[in-house]
Amino acid sequence: MADDLVFGRRCHPLSRRGFLTGLAKMSAVLGATPVFADLMPAGLIPATLVNETKPFRIEGKDPGLIVLNDRPLNAETPPHLLDDDVTPAKRLFVRNNGHPPVDPDRRTWKLRIEGEACTNPQSFTLGQLARKFETVTYQLVLECGGNGRAEFHPPASGNQWTLGAVGCPRWTGVRLADVLKACGVSEKAVYVGYYGADTHLSGKPGKDTISRGVPIAKAMRPESLIAWSLNGEDLPLHNGYPLRLVFGGWPGSTSGKWLKKIVIRDRVHDGAKMGGTAYRLPCHPIAPGETVPESDMCIIEEMPVKSLITAPRTATLHPFDKPLTVRGHAWTGSGKVDRMAISIDFGQTWRQIRISEPVNRHAWQHWEVQLQFPQRGYYEIWARATDDAGHAQPMVVPGWNPKGYLNNACHRIGVRIG
Repeated sequence: MADDLVFGRRCHPLSRRGFLTGLAKMSAVLGATPVFADLMPAGLIPATLVNETKPFRIEGKDPGLIVLNDRPLNAETPPHLLDDDVTPAKRLFVRNNGHPPVDPDRRTWKLRIEGEACTNPQSFTLGQLARKFETVTYQLVLECGGNGRAEFHPPASGNQWTLGAVGCPRWTGVRLADVLKACGVSEKAVYVGYYGADTHLSGKPGKDTISRGVPIAKAMRPESLIAWSLNGEDLPLHNGYPLRLVFGGWPGSTSGKWLKKIVIRDRVHDGAKMGGTAYRLPCHPIAPGETVPESDMCIIEEMPVKSLITAPRTATLHPFDKPLTVRGHAWTGSGKVDRMAISIDFGQTWRQIRISEPVNRHAWQHWEVQLQFPQRGYYEIWARATDDAGHAQPMVVPGWNPKGYLNNACHRIGVRIG
């Protein structure tokens, strides 16, 4: 939880109040010892810090990340901090549904594979995974299904992500398919589901925070990973240390963190946040604000085509007599991005620009262009990607849905040329 990450605080496990550790550090930050410290709830950020103008710091993360929620901890990365071709660990967004495990030990960590459609259930340490299976590295986009939720109206429930719940680091581990095959995948296999070691916000033992999954065909893709490394280093705690799943091109919620168990199912997985409106869209278009029966909701699978302007930063002032370098990334959940276009006249005309090839399937692609402007003044730069199936980003927020998923409207920034 946030106060553990920031202050090293541990509270009483049953009451979820008080301090076992961290009181001295919090007192130093506040400039005084909290009166009634024994009654202070877990996860509570002191009000003086909530109203503080200094950025809330997350250990190991860039101070520029924007914290959307501290219980559980969720933080996004502003677009200008996503300019790297390979996203640094310190700039990868944080999306938690519960509290991370306390002091996980990679040396003793075990992963269990079982389920109705598993013919040879087994358990593996991280060392055994590395020895028994080929180690591979892929650069894969990880994006929250709710990225862009803040733009929906009427407002959709959930963390109000703007654009920064996305990143594309290099992930190292083993292919999920290799591990599943070693544990026996029967012909009745339909889905895989995961279970992590994070704890529910309620503190109730045994209550799953989130337990989602993917169809067996996606699980068997060569770039679907059980990963222990990000950019050549151990995973950050906030991003799943010591072990996680990574499914490029699908909602980040399928890429389970603090991975303890995988089940090979003979049915669609029915774990926590697999039903209702969680990571589901109406199967047919609806009017904004309309209530949708659960039977009419479909599970989100592939993410839509999308792009991001990472330079310059919005509101930049740039001299008229010099060209402006504009660059960013584009990605899609299926295939690759085929075309990239930029507009400076509110979408009336579009300039086609070159885009790089992905380094592997489900990696984002890079683009850059030099722009000259016809006169001094305020401009908006719009970016639009089109995938190889002909799907283009819309210029407005796409169809409303109850949880504000899959907003892939064109990204736009404002610049002043003078």
